[in-house]
Amino acid sequence: MLITKDISVPNTAYTKSATIYTNSDIKPKACILYFHGGGLLYGNRKDLPDKHIQTLTQAGFPIISFDYLLAPAAKLEQITEDVCASINDYLENSSRYIDVSLPYFLWGRSSGAYLCLLATAKGSLKQKPVGVVSYYGYGFLCDNWYQTKNNDYCKLPIVNESCLKGISSELHANGDLDTHYSVYVYARQTGKWKDLIYEGREKFFLLNYSLRTCNLFPCPLFCAHSTGDTDVPYEEFLELCNRYQPKRFIATTNMHDFDRNEQDSVTERLLETTLAFLEEKTVQ
Repeated sequence: MLITKDISVPNTAYTKSATIYTNSDIKPKACILYFHGGGLLYGNRKDLPDKHIQTLTQAGFPIISFDYLLAPAAKLEQITEDVCASINDYLENSSRYIDVSLPYFLWGRSSGAYLCLLATAKGSLKQKPVGVVSYYGYGFLCDNWYQTKNNDYCKLPIVNESCLKGISSELHANGDLDTHYSVYVYARQTGKWKDLIYEGREKFFLLNYSLRTCNLFPCPLFCAHSTGDTDVPYEEFLELCNRYQPKRFIATTNMHDFDRNEQDSVTERLLETTLAFLEEKTVQ
């Protein structure tokens, strides 16, 4: 039986929570720490499709989904520190989250995958994960795409700068679609995405918040991407693969989060391939 539980995570900057998904009928093998997508500007920890939750927990992989700070109220330094603090809290206080001590994987979708990749690559964790699962993630490895106008978003109705007035300037972790998604559209239409998530010189952005200085990824890696991704160029995925030789899954669609359709056979194959990766790395 699937059990869903919300808990508080110690934090002084804002009220932080995590949602834990477990199957009481299955002996757990390893724990998955999950971080949601949303371009660092929107989204929340409860964005996982039911199929993903059911499939992974039934296979013996409990999921802990964490809050993390959102831009532009927080910038990348605070966001990445917040993510690392969550992971390290699990490592130091695992009994707060789950009854047994388990190895752990990191899993993220889109910006959540970016945060998992960065936290692991920068050596900011007290213990590295058994593996990292990246669904349409990125490392800002290719030039320009993240700070130029996105053609696909420019086809949508124009969003102007006033959208920024509709979101809180206080530190927060929940970015509803109704209030926050327009900020992401604005960011991609104008090419100002990086300006909303980072303050500082380009040199230090690339040094500290990209994977360009990481030549050897510290643990096994699984990467999934679509050939026609409208948010993160396929070339970014290819560069990740060229650098780190991950286990890869490629979908021939023109969608970013192509696994959102739970009934699609592509989603079924993606979850099967993900499970095979988790099973293989758990027994090693």
